[in-house]
Amino acid sequence: MITILSPTKGLNFKNKANLELKASTPLYMDEVKELIQELKKYEIPNLMELMSISEDLAVLNFTRFQDFSLESFECAKPAIFTYEGEAYKGLDAHTLSKDGIEFAQEHLRILSGLYGVLRPLDLINEYRLEMLTKLNTSRGKNLYEYWGDIIENNLREALINSEEKVLVNLASEEYSKAAKVKKLSKEFKVITPVFKEFKQGKYKIVTVYAKRARGLMARYIMENAIDEVEKLKDFSAEDYEFNENLSEENLWVFTR
Repeated sequence: MITILSPTKGLNFKNKANLELKASTPLYMDEVKELIQELKKYEIPNLMELMSISEDLAVLNFTRFQDFSLESFECAKPAIFTYEGEAYKGLDAHTLSKDGIEFAQEHLRILSGLYGVLRPLDLINEYRLEMLTKLNTSRGKNLYEYWGDIIENNLREALINSEEKVLVNLASEEYSKAAKVKKLSKEFKVITPVFKEFKQGKYKIVTVYAKRARGLMARYIMENAIDEVEKLKDFSAEDYEFNENLSEENLWVFTR
């Protein structure tokens, strides 16, 4: 069973990771190098337009790209301890057990506009590059075209080598598209958990809670070394419970 998560814009490079395990190197550094070389060509106003960000953020990311080291990981940090945001608050990697992190390294994949696919202990540098960015490269007019089948093939190989060949899709639509989850679903079972709150007499998705819940479920999987998808139905963190009435075959709804 393989679980996928989206990255976040927020990164924490201030706090060091309390790491007992050996960090790993991202798998697609040649692709990273090509993207960084392309991004280094952009001046601050161009980055503002490309990434739809403020001048302050453009200055920050201009500096990040210009200073980005492809040879050294001296300032890098393992991905699972670096991303911030609601999902990663739910995941709370800093309090995962050593066994949980080891399980995550084999069973959790974080999708990324810059790195393609990351294992939790892969070392990353400071960056911002969302998958929706329309960056022209030698491979096409956006990052979906740039990554092509690379992410899909990575996940396919991981699924083939996993005990239960199921993909748990905890990624956003933006990143699920990059992973070609719909295509993978023709070969493997894909379960997409959905999290809903009871508000004003009906169940609805509240984005901030749904993001956190994705992280909570990822944590539940890793800390309990879950490799049988049916056990996901026992997920009960922060009062969520599996709602059989609202669920479909491949869309599992958890409510509270």
